[in-house]
Amino acid sequence: MKQRTDNFSKFANQKKGSAIKEAFRQEKKKQKAAAQAEGEAIRRKKIEKAQGILPEKKATFRNDKKVKFNNQRGPQKPVAYGTYRPTAEESKVSKKRTENHDQASADLTSMPLNKFIAHCGVCGRREAADLIKQGKITVNGDIIYEPGYKVTGNEKVSMGGKTLHLKHNLVYILLNKPKDFITTTRDPEGRKTVLELVKAATPERVYPVGRLDRNTTGVLLITNDGELAQQLTHPSFEVKKIYEVTLDKPVVAKHLEQLLQGITLEDGFVKADAAGFAEGHPKNVIGIEIHSGKNRIVRRMFEHLGYEVKGLDRVMFANLTKKNVERGKWRLLQEKEVRLLKFMNQSFIRKTAAEKK
Repeated sequence: MKQRTDNFSKFANQKKGSAIKEAFRQEKKKQKAAAQAEGEAIRRKKIEKAQGILPEKKATFRNDKKVKFNNQRGPQKPVAYGTYRPTAEESKVSKKRTENHDQASADLTSMPLNKFIAHCGVCGRREAADLIKQGKITVNGDIIYEPGYKVTGNEKVSMGGKTLHLKHNLVYILLNKPKDFITTTRDPEGRKTVLELVKAATPERVYPVGRLDRNTTGVLLITNDGELAQQLTHPSFEVKKIYEVTLDKPVVAKHLEQLLQGITLEDGFVKADAAGFAEGHPKNVIGIEIHSGKNRIVRRMFEHLGYEVKGLDRVMFANLTKKNVERGKWRLLQEKEVRLLKFMNQSFIRKTAAEKK
């Protein structure tokens, strides 16, 4: 006998639209969870492999009597179902792999001692190297004389009996330096330093980037960012500096040409990137652009040509100007200015690398 078909029941027993959607969502949720679990297992295996951890090898039992392990010859005695005890040789290899991995991890996080000191806000890298060579730095109580000595930050690094710590609160100050201030953190002769002018700017320990003579005025950057200080002062980065020079007499045109073509001083050849008369000023006021970081280079260039420098004002340093900053005053750099400083140096690195190819 044929069973009667109840058309109403056929439709009434079907799932509603919301139920179908909910079932679909639950199915997708299960699939997503399974994919995540599989991905996590793969990542865990990669980590264990990098650390030299051997995977567990499961035992295969035959007739509950003889036991043979995967990748092993001959019967072995099981220590627990589904686990494997490595041989002494395998344990030795695994330990060696772990030690190598730990050493590789340490190498990735270590840095030269002079770089560590710069990041502590003491000074720039070159000044830090000098401190190390003078025997003023100890690591875990031992005096270190090599600037390239590797540290990880877990050591006790000290200077003058004080422990140094990495700086995380970076500060960038632009100062319009006046005359009669020394561009150092301290002066043995008791003369005034530029840090006295910015002591209200931050409680962090900061230092000047590069040097300006006692009687040279203008733009000076003060920071505790050792990495940026290293880039801005290293000769290979060719950071642009523009000075306004006031001389004892008018400059003749041929001497401007000599500056542009280059002159030889006692410490080598040097030339200006640009030089010319300052607009709206008498002929004894010259504008000069130069990237050399040699000591007192602008003064020595003009003295070589027979001029006496009466006034020297740095109007630009690495695209920073003293605009709206009065003499002896300071301001904090804006985030955009800091980014531009760092981008400028990264651009130079890429450009240099391309030129070498």
